[in-house]
Amino acid sequence: MAREYTDEFRNILVELYNLGKPLSYLSQEYGISKSTIISWIDRSKLSVANEYKAITKAEYQQTLEKMARLEEENEILKRATAIVARN
Repeated sequence: MAREYTDEFRNILVELYNLGKPLSYLSQEYGISKSTIISWIDRSKLSVANEYKAITKAEYQQTLEKMARLEEENEILKRATAIVARN
């Protein structure tokens, strides 16, 4: 059974890693696989959205998913408008 970790706990481990704690130490100390900790670290890395704001990879991925959903909704609305215009 997969364990659930709070965002606060994940952020603490990422911060400990960023402060210089070795990955192997964190893995042994907290009983979490290295690959899990690495995925948390990767998700917390910042990507530059523009010169004024930085976002995490997770936020960037959410933005891409939202954009795809909105584009799909837009296409549906275009088709519906065309159907209504014909009638």
